[in-house]
Amino acid sequence: MVQIELLSLKIPNRYGDNLITDFRFMKTRLDDLMPLVIFCHGFKGFKDWGCFPYMLDKIAAEGNFVVSFNFSYNGVGEEGNELTEFTRLDRFAENTFTRELEDLESVIDYLENHREKFLYDLNKIILIGHSRGGGIVILQAAKDKRVKKLITLASVSTFDRYSDRLKEDWKKKGYWEVQNSRTGQMMRMNVSILEDFERNAEALDIEKAAGKINISWLIIHGTEDISVDYSSAETLHTLCQNGNSELKLLENTGHTFGAVHPFQGTTQKLEEAILLINEFIKN
Repeated sequence: MVQIELLSLKIPNRYGDNLITDFRFMKTRLDDLMPLVIFCHGFKGFKDWGCFPYMLDKIAAEGNFVVSFNFSYNGVGEEGNELTEFTRLDRFAENTFTRELEDLESVIDYLENHREKFLYDLNKIILIGHSRGGGIVILQAAKDKRVKKLITLASVSTFDRYSDRLKEDWKKKGYWEVQNSRTGQMMRMNVSILEDFERNAEALDIEKAAGKINISWLIIHGTEDISVDYSSAETLHTLCQNGNSELKLLENTGHTFGAVHPFQGTTQKLEEAILLINEFIKN
């Protein structure tokens, strides 16, 4: 059985916040540069959610150097059991799309500046994003020439997913609350995220960014996804003007390919997604 080394560290972003980060790589693969895979979680997500560690271990077992991290304002804590609990709802409330994009850039910059410490290949950077994290990696890939391949899982095609009525209400109250169905917590989102989107609409336009993608792009989506309809995947595939995108719709599965949190074990559809990812990275 392949042994995976797990190294956890804190990477500072441009504001001095900690990005709690995991490095995964094969213990036996210490004599060659490995493709560098960076994973971004989605809304109400975190790097240790459900199947993510399992999936990332399997990607690392194929000879890749895999990096995952928590966005600085995703709402989970920074130590021990708090890494999987929303103990920083104050930060969650103040999160923005721009902040998440800046966090990803901080991680890539750190990896570029510390390349001599690890055996990853900066000429083979692959970004993977799930759900809202998919939108973030699309935006990054469209503007960052260091990124050589892109993979999106159940990705959104726009951040503007709220009705005009809801946005009007949101602005009047100064916040909107969404319930975490797993924990029962009411998670407040301040109006700052709406203001961020309106102020930076062009820079945060996922569909426009999709049209600029000129690297190989794998789009995976479940046909029974009730969180983000699979039509989003079809939209992104259509918008990739250079014909470099490959669309894989997985039948009879949803937003997390049948996996739950806490992790209850793998599923057939999750294994299909992981196989597609590993084959795409290799080819």
